[in-house]
Amino acid sequence: QVQLVESGGGLVQPGGSLRLSCAASGFTFSSYAMRWYRQARGKERELVAGISSAGGITNYGDSVKGRFTISRDNAKNTMYLEMNRLKSEDTAVYYCNAVRREYDYWGQGTQVTVSS
Repeated sequence: QVQLVESGGGLVQPGGSLRLSCAASGFTFSSYAMRWYRQARGKERELVAGISSAGGITNYGDSVKGRFTISRDNAKNTMYLEMNRLKSEDTAVYYCNAVRREYDYWGQGTQVTVSS
């Protein structure tokens, strides 16, 4: 049974930091590219960051470049998103996504709220 479980979300003040985790099970994690998406209320889901299966290639959405860092630990079947200098516009539900060929798995999401 495939599972992607996000954690680490919460309420943080502007300028603060959070670290999200995505724990994977039920599939060969190291064979899948992984991505973080987010969806703010009333807006479309957008790609935040992606990382290749071995972790050597990463990419970021323009709005988070220089502030967020994606990483993964294939030994722990876990992906991370380090978020720094958070802004109110980063408020959203953050989802992890695993993709390989025709396979596409999603987590349930974790809420991140940036507010004073």
